[in-house]
Amino acid sequence: MVDDLGVLFRAPREVRRIVSLVPSLTEAVACTAPDLLVGATDWCVEPPGLDVVRVGGTKNPDLRKVVELAPDLVLANFEENREADLDALRTAGVPVWVTMIRTLPEALTSLERMLAACGQGTPAWLAGARVAWADVLRELPPSGAVAVVPVWRRPWMVLGRDTFAGDLLARLGVGNVYARAAERYPKVSVEEMLHRRPDLVVLPDEPYAFSATDGPETFPGLPVALVSGRHLEWYGPSLTEARRVLSASLEHSGPASSPSP
Repeated sequence: MVDDLGVLFRAPREVRRIVSLVPSLTEAVACTAPDLLVGATDWCVEPPGLDVVRVGGTKNPDLRKVVELAPDLVLANFEENREADLDALRTAGVPVWVTMIRTLPEALTSLERMLAACGQGTPAWLAGARVAWADVLRELPPSGAVAVVPVWRRPWMVLGRDTFAGDLLARLGVGNVYARAAERYPKVSVEEMLHRRPDLVVLPDEPYAFSATDGPETFPGLPVALVSGRHLEWYGPSLTEARRVLSASLEHSGPASSPSP
């Protein structure tokens, strides 16, 4: 068996203890086989009330604490986690399963393979996600609008090429101004964003917490959609409702007010 990166993975005979280093994957396991989860990062906030040992951040986990939890399996992601940390865990004898997710179809397949590595079948939420997105899985719909999608400010960063969030928006009929950028998360100026003449600005509430009072004022006159970062950027149980939630937010986008003098 190999993980999403093609790394040979020798699965334990029985997975009883899992540490997850990715919020999306934590939620996926917690909603499928909660008794297996013994550790997660400080950023793993779903489902609410999750009671497991916290092992630090996604980029700076406490590796000693992870090893002390004696997991049968650690779950990670090629984008969220540092390869040096994953190599250190492998050196310590801890099996690590790494996901690579850049599109919705990749997410659905990757999650099913990951859960199988955990000894689990296909959960109802994953089957429900396939149904929710079934008509746009094989082919992208035509783009009705082209958006710029900031994910950070100071400095400003936007969604670029090959991102899961960009792919999800494309399946909702929203194109990405920076879909062909050289980088996945390019740093750009506000002037450059406006020069691209987007039809819409999409502002998720994570990783930067854009809100009605922090972000829209930068784009006066342009329609701005404030969206849930969990539904746009997470791959897991949130996918069952993400299409409905995001579509509603996009439909209710309106022009931003002019900045205060």
